[in-house]
Amino acid sequence: MAALLDMLILGAFFLLEIIVMVMISAAVASAPASGKLAEQAGKWFLAFVIFINFAIFWGYFALFEAYWHGQTPGKRVMKLRVIKDSGRQITFFEALARNLLRVVDYLPSLYLVGVITMLCNKRNQRLGDLVAGTLVVHERLDEQSLLYRASTTLVAPVGFAAQPQGQEAVGRKAAVQLGQPVTAMFPADAVARLSAQDLIVIETFFARMLDLPMETRAAVAYRMAAQMAAKMGVAVPEGNPERALESMAYQMRSGGRTF
Repeated sequence: MAALLDMLILGAFFLLEIIVMVMISAAVASAPASGKLAEQAGKWFLAFVIFINFAIFWGYFALFEAYWHGQTPGKRVMKLRVIKDSGRQITFFEALARNLLRVVDYLPSLYLVGVITMLCNKRNQRLGDLVAGTLVVHERLDEQSLLYRASTTLVAPVGFAAQPQGQEAVGRKAAVQLGQPVTAMFPADAVARLSAQDLIVIETFFARMLDLPMETRAAVAYRMAAQMAAKMGVAVPEGNPERALESMAYQMRSGGRTF
């Protein structure tokens, strides 16, 4: 349904484009012939239209998923979201990779390759998701997560607010870009005490943390990490709690449990 809604939006754009092209063609046909120059201009115009169509079709999915918190308009209506398998928000290059392979997933028609690939892995990932390391998850809106409990003023520990911008955050970003795996920071039996709702809370934080002021983001991350660690019966690791939350999500997703 999400794909159908997105295709309807793209179809409306392409229909408008056809109408404009017909109007331009009619205007050119009624103009005095200019010989070879008009023929060359027509070829360049056709090449430009083909390029624009390619960019719109592939850019629509990649740009929306990269900069609209992993959602296209269709996914937002259907309460779906694309995330990294570690639980964080996907980057532009990951969104581009998963969508450039959409043409392979579509073969021979109606996403047959994609459906077969989804049936062959436990996370229901199509080929583009396997290459980019991404997942499509359902949003849960029936319960408010910790992120929205803003009735109390949150205060981060002294000196902590600047940590997400420090060397550790930069190093984590570089590690992600290099494709390095997320470090497992907690024992498997401790992570097993977390529930599917806990994973949704962490994923929601990573999906929307870029919209939060730095002090609020730091405070929420610290509070979430402390509550998750208490539930697991372990101490919160030193350093940036976002790193700990990312490890929790990664270990829950890679531990073979069904959420």
